[in-house]
Amino acid sequence: MDQLNIHRVPSQPFIRQGKSLQPAPSPKQSFLEQLNDAIQAQPLKISKHASERLRDRNIHITDAEWAQVTEKVNEARQKGIKDSLVLMDKAALIISAKNATVITAMDRMEAKNQLFTNIDGTIVLN
Repeated sequence: MDQLNIHRVPSQPFIRQGKSLQPAPSPKQSFLEQLNDAIQAQPLKISKHASERLRDRNIHITDAEWAQVTEKVNEARQKGIKDSLVLMDKAALIISAKNATVITAMDRMEAKNQLFTNIDGTIVLN
């Protein structure tokens, strides 16, 4: 019978042409820094739609009330809330806690007979 000889050939490293072998750039922020930025308080933005609704419905919210809403929305975001209904004495606001943006606004009487969907949290303020 014929004798079979097997010789092992060392594998050659894979070389990409046109690319130098440089280490990948390190991220500008560590994970902890990014996490802290994500949970840090953000000022609320008011969408164009919400701004028009506030003006059309003659809803006036004081700076102190906005500060309270902002604080509670940031607290809700830290707890995982994405979209919230904020009930105030004179207004009802739909706010994207994830984006820190007021989406729409209506007065409390108008909100009385409404059905709110896609809301995963409610904030009730006095």
